[in-house]
Amino acid sequence: MTLFTLLLVLIIERLFKLGEHWQLDHRLEVVFRRVTRFSLTATLAMTLAVMLVVWLLLEALEGLFFNLPLLVVWILIGLLCIGAGVVRLHYHAYLKAASRDDSHARDAMASELTLIHGVPPDCDEREYLRELQNALLWINYRFYLAPLFWFVVGGEAGPVLVCGYAFLRAWQTWLARHHTPVERLRSGIDGVLHVVDWIPVRLVGVAYALIGHGEKALPAWFASLADRHTSQFHVLTQLAQFSLAQEPHLDKVKTPKAAVSMAKKATLVIVVVVALLTIYGTLV
Repeated sequence: MTLFTLLLVLIIERLFKLGEHWQLDHRLEVVFRRVTRFSLTATLAMTLAVMLVVWLLLEALEGLFFNLPLLVVWILIGLLCIGAGVVRLHYHAYLKAASRDDSHARDAMASELTLIHGVPPDCDEREYLRELQNALLWINYRFYLAPLFWFVVGGEAGPVLVCGYAFLRAWQTWLARHHTPVERLRSGIDGVLHVVDWIPVRLVGVAYALIGHGEKALPAWFASLADRHTSQFHVLTQLAQFSLAQEPHLDKVKTPKAAVSMAKKATLVIVVVVALLTIYGTLV
């Protein structure tokens, strides 16, 4: 059921999912507004509570009406947790602004896309566009590849794990947008996601290494296996940048498009591999 649900969710998301209404991040805002104290304990408690609710729901639906309600819930959870939603609209708005040389609108959309890690101050145009590329690569990972990983490896508990990851992602985004860096630090969210993202980042990194210049990317990937301190953002984007070395880095439209194109290739490769492994496991 995992493979069928995943493929169906990706098709629906690609064809119909626009805006934020079908995104868990948006639905959780009513909860986040009530949080006034920030700590690692609170972050973990909220995440476990969300996962417990989802697990209880799945248990309650198990075996009912030939598991049709359970399948519907799997699909709904997939749609809520997988897909960039409103972020995709920001990306298209950036392209429109850049193509008509509207610097104000372009910078506004770029700041939305680089919300989590930001852009270094006083950087030149080349560095600015590189950071935008990195942000787009990370967005693709956070909203597609990481949820896909937890959905698949979780098996029957896939919806529980993917909801837990989506909650952490949404909480980090909320803190970055509405709270101070000190409050974000107190929440411990960056440290939690550093641990949670360790394995999927390196698996995704293999795809980027093989798609691009493997002679440079593979040594960097092997080095990352023993690296416990570098942020997962920098590990992933460094590997992806090897694949983007031959792409334009000074064109404000072509540069971000190159990153998105590369991210789509990596996503397609990973989905195909997951499908083949699932089919093989079923036959064996």
